[in-house]
Amino acid sequence: MVISYLGLGSNIGERSVLLGQAIALIGQKIGPVVRFSDIVESEPYGFVSNNMFLNMVVAVETELAPEALLDATQEIERMLGRVEKTVDGKYSDRTIDIDILLYGDTEYSSSRLTIPHPHIRERRFVLEPLKQINPEYGRQLS
Repeated sequence: MVISYLGLGSNIGERSVLLGQAIALIGQKIGPVVRFSDIVESEPYGFVSNNMFLNMVVAVETELAPEALLDATQEIERMLGRVEKTVDGKYSDRTIDIDILLYGDTEYSSSRLTIPHPHIRERRFVLEPLKQINPEYGRQLS
């Protein structure tokens, strides 16, 4: 089992309900959620929108390998109504976004996935909740 940290965000629809549904589906499809941060509200990052985000970080125990974890998170996004993915760095409003932030102490890189997530340090809405549930990782990434 590996502890993976996932960043969750939602800025359209019933945002808090969608975060709760995402956590439940993560528990079913990925593994038990062992910790979760408070929910924080933030401005859209990388695009203009009138819709504020609700964000949080969860720690999940998983037996899934990194690519299988990515597949599972994307399936959960689709189940919760996400139809568009970020393309060429162009962000848009979304019902749910699930990013793999950390996967134990593993560094991983493929054409589909980079772990640790390459933008943790520049996204306070990720870094602060991550520090809340794992201060050690938070100090390393600050």
